[in-house]
Amino acid sequence: MFVDQVKINVKAGDGGDGMVAFRREKYVPNGGPAGGDGGKGGSIILKVDEGLHTLMDFRYHRHFKAKSGGKGMIKGMYGRGAENLYVFVPEGTTVMDSETGEVLGDLLHNGDELVVARGGRGGRGNIHFASPRNPAPEIAENGEPGIERVLKLELKVLADVGLVGFPSVGKSTLLAAVTSARPKIAEYHFTTLVPNLGMVRLEDGRDFVMADLPGLIEGASQGVGLGIQFLRHVERTRVILHVIDMSGTDGRNPYTDFLKISQELLSYDSTLLERPQIIVASKMDLTDAKENLKEFKKEMENDHTLKEAPKIVEISSITHVGLKELLLKTASLLDKTPAFPTLAERERQEEDKVAEYVYQGSDEEPFTITREPDATWVLSGEKLEKLFKMTNLDHDESVMRFARQLRGMGVDDALRQKGAKPGDLVRINKFTFEFVE
Repeated sequence: MFVDQVKINVKAGDGGDGMVAFRREKYVPNGGPAGGDGGKGGSIILKVDEGLHTLMDFRYHRHFKAKSGGKGMIKGMYGRGAENLYVFVPEGTTVMDSETGEVLGDLLHNGDELVVARGGRGGRGNIHFASPRNPAPEIAENGEPGIERVLKLELKVLADVGLVGFPSVGKSTLLAAVTSARPKIAEYHFTTLVPNLGMVRLEDGRDFVMADLPGLIEGASQGVGLGIQFLRHVERTRVILHVIDMSGTDGRNPYTDFLKISQELLSYDSTLLERPQIIVASKMDLTDAKENLKEFKKEMENDHTLKEAPKIVEISSITHVGLKELLLKTASLLDKTPAFPTLAERERQEEDKVAEYVYQGSDEEPFTITREPDATWVLSGEKLEKLFKMTNLDHDESVMRFARQLRGMGVDDALRQKGAKPGDLVRINKFTFEFVE
């Protein structure tokens, strides 16, 4: 089964908790604090494995969790850092944050890596909090929580040449004739249900990857038929071979088919038609094909909307007529055609340009205050909740330090402005305390 879109959950490891400990050894006066730091949590890294060709494995394994770092120990010893968790994906995988739609990266080549969830840093032990005013602090941090997110993985096949056209025009037959690929071939529409890849090797030593992209029909870019599922695979191709059945099977008009498929490519991504394109006049061994081709060329000449008419190569995949000429012309086009950025890559580049001129300071408040029906004040916010999770509530000094941090963030003043009074209950996550002046 070919799977090219999945969602997965990733959770990086939490940092290990820092330790509260003191050095107590015989004959060693003034031992002082000796609690070590926690170890770093493991990150989750996507890595390309050239042996994979589909996202099928993620249909059955969608949750990935890295290990947490070890806790700090006595005598200033650090906790053990957790190993990173590697998740292997095929070449051509685009990684997006499912909630925000942000493109995190493209993994195109064997060995490429992308950190999608960073492990939390280890909490500091009390050895870091000693000062002349407080030489024996009972303060330690919990480890920083690891990043957790839902990712959308989208596979776009890595092919130099893409075969596009209506169903049953001979794309699969052409692929089978010029490569060792063996796609399913039959005389009915939508025989090909998944992209098929094949390697073309020429006598002069040049080679390239060709892909048969299935399911394009009128309305594909709006979700009709199978095309919307596979149009994304055209994005990475450098040369498009537009295969048109010149025999006029089922009473179809070759020129009308050409215009309809071109419109679908244009609707999906306006830059696709800027790529080098060769019109492959297929099934030229059948009756009426020659006559239909003459009419097709006349209509192409009379179409003044075309900036430059694509080259036309006549072929018959059954008799192998014209295949060598087609492959040589395709290879020559590839030699002078660079890779094109995908739609997602262009959007990301535009966002980066805007970011250069827009002030990046965040207007988002560090915390929010709401009130529940039982009159409890509820504090929330990413920064505030992170501070809370890293506070060791087992030690009074750590709790007092957290209270000072809240005051420094302006939480006390904000509560007063909202109408909070001494004795009111305040909650952060599941921790509830009384508001005091």
